[in-house]
Amino acid sequence: PPSILLARVFSAFWVFAACLLLGLLAKRISGQLKIGVIVAGTALLTPWFFDLRGLVMEVHFVPLALVLVLLAVYYARESEGWGWRSIVAVAATLVLLTYCYTSGRVLGALLALGLVLFATTWKRLVGIIATWLLYSLSLIPIFLFNRQHPTALVRRLYEISYIRPGVPWHEIASEFVRRYLEDQSLYALLMMGDYHPRHHVQGSGGAILFATLVLVMMGLLFIFARGWRDPWWRFVVYGLAASIVPGAITNEPFHQLRLMAYPVFLLVLTVPALQWLLAPHASNSNGHERSRETIGDQQFQARIGGISRPARLCILFLLLGATVLQGARFQATFRRDGPKRQYEFDVPYKVAYNAAVAQPIRPIYLQDGKWGPAYMHAMWYSTIEGRPKSEFVHLPDRGKAPRGSVVISSAENCQNCEIITRSGVYLVYRVK
Repeated sequence: PPSILLARVFSAFWVFAACLLLGLLAKRISGQLKIGVIVAGTALLTPWFFDLRGLVMEVHFVPLALVLVLLAVYYARESEGWGWRSIVAVAATLVLLTYCYTSGRVLGALLALGLVLFATTWKRLVGIIATWLLYSLSLIPIFLFNRQHPTALVRRLYEISYIRPGVPWHEIASEFVRRYLEDQSLYALLMMGDYHPRHHVQGSGGAILFATLVLVMMGLLFIFARGWRDPWWRFVVYGLAASIVPGAITNEPFHQLRLMAYPVFLLVLTVPALQWLLAPHASNSNGHERSRETIGDQQFQARIGGISRPARLCILFLLLGATVLQGARFQATFRRDGPKRQYEFDVPYKVAYNAAVAQPIRPIYLQDGKWGPAYMHAMWYSTIEGRPKSEFVHLPDRGKAPRGSVVISSAENCQNCEIITRSGVYLVYRVK
């Protein structure tokens, strides 16, 4: 039966699976199981993912869907040409990403365009065009729905974004650049995280770990110095840039839910650094071999000063130690201060709900006010308690309950009523 625990486990499972699949992707890129284990472990310790796993919102599908896209693209990159298996796998995972969350519609389209980076031969170009066509077919339901409900898909965007009808394009472009740069803030990334307490426990540090960013910077250095010729790494860097767009087109700075693809690409970019840190003293790789076999070779080591393997391992152990220590600090702060976020998670509604169902009068009317569509909480609690939905009636906008009925409201006040109880921003009253 439905329960709060089951909902939380369901949400956490998809985030946990995404972290493990990130490790699998890292293992395939590097060819080393230990790198896969390090990346998966780092993902599990990353505050950004841990914050997400308990929200029970559809955004928890984004990391998993994105990692599946990356696995499919990497499979296509490794295969000869861009055959039908690659076409179907890449298109199917892009569809999953597109439909799983609002930001996925933007990210899915951008990543689909980024596939052109793999068009290194005519055969691959034909395969990529076929992928685009197959992916485009999956968008037909979106266009049909938008045709029948012209404002439904963009209403939320107009509410949270500066992109609105009547706003000049030069103003939109200027604001986009400002917001795009703002969402790359190192202060938010490393020190503060999302300012919204529902998305991140304030005072617990940033959204990612310091050691992770160090590895990302090292990874980018190695890619630009040696791995840029590989279309895969160009695609990953492009994906990192594209992952900021869903957040940048909205008003709120560093909104972790809208930027949920960002940490996935950051963790993928740690792989080249880990390859170099774990590279042996000697390498048998040839110049024509793929980047996973040459990132840490002796020639590249010479370019950055020929740091010895013991020194590199020492750096790695320091970074891993910092990862564990900062992850433990975040967990301690989360467990201490996380339960205090009662307002952000509408805990007071349960008190109001209990007061309403204790009354003998049925049905109970649910009124939405200043604090949004709170009626869904009553529907949820009634479901897990096994109460029939007929006991509750959701009032339409500006609707009024009959005289003598009991109302749970998210409005600030009521008129011609007898207040039964107040709980937080919620009000239970009887209509006179």
